[in-house]
Amino acid sequence: MDIQARKIHFVQEFLRLRNEGLIDKFEKLLRLEKMKIYELELSSMTIEQLNTIIDNAEEDSKNGRMTSASQLRNEINSWT
Repeated sequence: MDIQARKIHFVQEFLRLRNEGLIDKFEKLLRLEKMKIYELELSSMTIEQLNTIIDNAEEDSKNGRMTSASQLRNEINSWT
C-alpha cells in the first residue's frame, strides 16, 4: 500500500472514531511529531537557508501575503 492509500485509510478510520479521549491522544501525538520534525529541520538549517526564509517572509509582508492573528483566530473559530 502506497503512502497516499495509507493516509486515506487512516483518515477513514479516524473519521469513524467516537472516543474523544482517543482523538485527543491522536492530536497530541500529531503535534509532538510535527514539533520534532520542525526542530530537526530548524536545527539542520544553514545560515543561508535561514536568511532566505527571512527574506521571503519580509517580501510576503511587503506584498500583503500574510494573515493577521485576528483573521486566523476568526478562521479557526469558524471551524467549530
